[in-house]
Amino acid sequence: MVKGRSIPSPDPRANQLLASLPEPDYQSLAVQLERVPMPLGMAVYESGGAQGFVYFPADSIVSLLYVLEDGASTEIAVTGNEGLVGISLFMGGESTPSRAVVQSAGHGFRVRGAALKRVFESSGNVQHLLLRFTQALITQMTQTAVCNRHHAVDQQLCRWLLLMLDRLSSSEVLMTQELIANMLGVRREGVTEAAGKLQDEGLIEYRRGRIRVLDRRRLEARVCECYSVVRREYERLLPHLGRTEPLRR
Repeated sequence: MVKGRSIPSPDPRANQLLASLPEPDYQSLAVQLERVPMPLGMAVYESGGAQGFVYFPADSIVSLLYVLEDGASTEIAVTGNEGLVGISLFMGGESTPSRAVVQSAGHGFRVRGAALKRVFESSGNVQHLLLRFTQALITQMTQTAVCNRHHAVDQQLCRWLLLMLDRLSSSEVLMTQELIANMLGVRREGVTEAAGKLQDEGLIEYRRGRIRVLDRRRLEARVCECYSVVRREYERLLPHLGRTEPLRR
């Protein structure tokens, strides 16, 4: 996956899925795309709610969360400019039990679900691309569930930070420990301890809701296998997205 870039231009091709569409398919969608702000905390869709639009993040990042009856939530996947939000609209459903919330502000482009579905049904190229993205996203969801069950909080934090860095233009993540704890579905004290370990090892620097990664190479060496499984699946299924740096083995 190519790292996210802050694109001042309103060009929809800031989103890599849109940029990868064959020109005729891109043009048929481009005339229907609407550029929209995606501020921090914006609910792109709610659990069980109707989804009228598919969103293509440009320089924003969206968390997909599963929300329990008591209000607790856990992040099951994250999507930036490598993908889209709203797969249920072209997979045959109109809603999903997950919730989508912007966790890194920016902007994106949206298109009505019916319009994307028409292009999806009429173009084999679009079907192939979006179904491959969907398979990669499902892999991320599955691996996140495995990671949350079997790996230590500090390894989960490493995975989460690396997924964020893949979609950001800088090495700094703006997020409080409380919000990270909500994303990982763990206690805040666990995140505090995990962040402390990584800071003591010289991998990150944490100050007032800002985490700066100091040594990505060592962070990749520290993380569990879940990060590389997800990243390599994106590379296998979506090779057109390319990479700005190799995944260290």
